[in-house]
Amino acid sequence: MNPPLAEQLRPRRLEDYIGQTHLMGPGAVLEKAILSGNLPSMILWGPPGVGKTTLAYLISKYLDRPFFSLSAVLSGVKEVREVLDKAERMQRSPALAGPPSLFEPAAARPKPGSTSKRPILFIDEIHRFSKSQQDSLLGAVEKGSITFIGATTENPSFEVISPLLSRCQTYVLQPLSSQDLDILIDRAVKHIGERYHLDMTIEESRALKRVSGGDGRKLLNAIELVAGELMADPANTAEGKLPPVTDKLVTSLIQQNLVTYDKNGENHYDIISAFIKSLRGSDPNAAVYYLARMLAAGEDVKFIARRMVILASEDIGNANPNALLLANACFDTVHKIGYPECRITLSQTAVYLACSPKSNASYTAIDAALAAVKQTGDLPVPLHLRNAPTKLMKDLGYQDGYRYAHDFDGNFAEQEFLPEKISGSVFYTPGDNPKENEMRHRLKRLWKEKYGY
Repeated sequence: MNPPLAEQLRPRRLEDYIGQTHLMGPGAVLEKAILSGNLPSMILWGPPGVGKTTLAYLISKYLDRPFFSLSAVLSGVKEVREVLDKAERMQRSPALAGPPSLFEPAAARPKPGSTSKRPILFIDEIHRFSKSQQDSLLGAVEKGSITFIGATTENPSFEVISPLLSRCQTYVLQPLSSQDLDILIDRAVKHIGERYHLDMTIEESRALKRVSGGDGRKLLNAIELVAGELMADPANTAEGKLPPVTDKLVTSLIQQNLVTYDKNGENHYDIISAFIKSLRGSDPNAAVYYLARMLAAGEDVKFIARRMVILASEDIGNANPNALLLANACFDTVHKIGYPECRITLSQTAVYLACSPKSNASYTAIDAALAAVKQTGDLPVPLHLRNAPTKLMKDLGYQDGYRYAHDFDGNFAEQEFLPEKISGSVFYTPGDNPKENEMRHRLKRLWKEKYGY
């Protein structure tokens, strides 16, 4: 059985690696590290199909290092320890000098020494390792018995434990550019032509690139699918020349979602972030656009509704209390009717929230109060505010002097409610909007100058 086209075209030399010029171009940071032979342990963070696994393998081959590869999906602590034991045994063997320069024949080559033969341990999808599994790598990385390379599609700040992250350099890999994809297309066409003795022409590449979304593997899989469909018709191969590949042909043959969005990956966080920022920024057009992006990609509609409930309090609050009511109603509706009908309710709510006046006063108030609690600890509650269910408590003065608000004009009686140590502290400052300006005027009238409203 022939391996997939993406595997057949996997580069065998570092010079043939495509993309990531910000890391691997002449004079770039990772290229310098490879040429020096002082390769750090690293995390390669980027979307699927941009060359993380290939880069790790090619680095080991170029530096002539022993290469161990594990998948976090299939491996555990036992497999990691077995590899680390082998690596430590290898470290006791005499090291050899490294290979020649990557780009310039006269460039510095790695110096002989213990680091030139240090094994490389590559772990794909490192974010799937648990904390204890990641902990098992720390000792070897710290001692330098291995050079660790981890690959992840997830933000390592959230998915990789801090001790391991601090011992590694993090390199961000980008989706392949249009020019990178053109190189891949040319290589694929040449390879198919040589392998099957057929003349294949990519007349239009826009649809192929859109399908790929910057993912080289997806691009090659799409080309392989199209080529396979064309070669399945004997009429297309009779003269040794396939019909030209057009955007229309690609679209008709590849029945899949063309939206570039991974609801479990980094792009998920980018899109929801853009959605929330558009709501906060009072742009209903952008908000509905990002909502459509998420819906088209199959995002969990309850997740979207839940985020709008949060925003209704965090970014609108008492500037428009109805926002929270509508957001909650939206969440309830999503549960009741589901997709696709709930898309209309989600759109209605998103537009309402985007157009609503904004205030984060309640959000900042609770954070300020939490900070005060952290700083001052458990301050004693004033005696007159304490509950007094027993005679002893009454004898101790609990509840003495408490003024029941409804016994006074305007249902208000001025008294101290905060602990003495933080008396006069202001946590809630009304926002500058009609609703909260009304609150400001009332608070100022009630509390005179105590709180500075």
